[in-house]
Amino acid sequence: MSLHRFYPVFDDVRWLERMVPLGVKLVQLRIKDRPMDDVRAQIKAAQALCSEHGATLVVNDYWQLAIEAECDWLHLGQEDLDDADLGAIREAGLKLGVSTHDNDELDRVLAFKPDYVALGPVYPTILKKMKWHQQGLEKVTEWKKLIGDVPLVAIGGMSVERAPGAFDAGADIVAAVTDITLKDDPEARVREWLEVCA
Repeated sequence: MSLHRFYPVFDDVRWLERMVPLGVKLVQLRIKDRPMDDVRAQIKAAQALCSEHGATLVVNDYWQLAIEAECDWLHLGQEDLDDADLGAIREAGLKLGVSTHDNDELDRVLAFKPDYVALGPVYPTILKKMKWHQQGLEKVTEWKKLIGDVPLVAIGGMSVERAPGAFDAGADIVAAVTDITLKDDPEARVREWLEVCA
């Protein structure tokens, strides 16, 4: 698998400017509720930064802007799938990661032949309100059996301390958000992540 095992998710390119130079090789830019010109500028800046450091940038949601910026990866949530032009996304050569939370969603997503599947929340998450309760590590193992060679991303309540358990359960990649952004020293936390995911 070519994707790195540590997958931080940030809501602003300024986070990428701090973290990517530390050795982050896979990162998602997940911008919400910002003017389109700002989103476009951030995606372009993130793409340039990741290219400079040999990192893989995944753009969340904004598939038209990802195509425009000639990005390599896109992440879509279930709602995003309803509005996205999957034909145009594939034609542009974008690789696709998709969020899943239950078996119906997984069945739907596998029909699109995704390049990774994300399962969450593995643990309770404070990032956003969800109708799903924590999935647990057993679900990670179950999902991995169902998707086979497709890389599996564990997300939701993940921490440095919980990462080894997720890998043992079958996750190929572990995504983190607040375990980095809410720390007093986010850079030190990212270094810990890089160590545990090496």
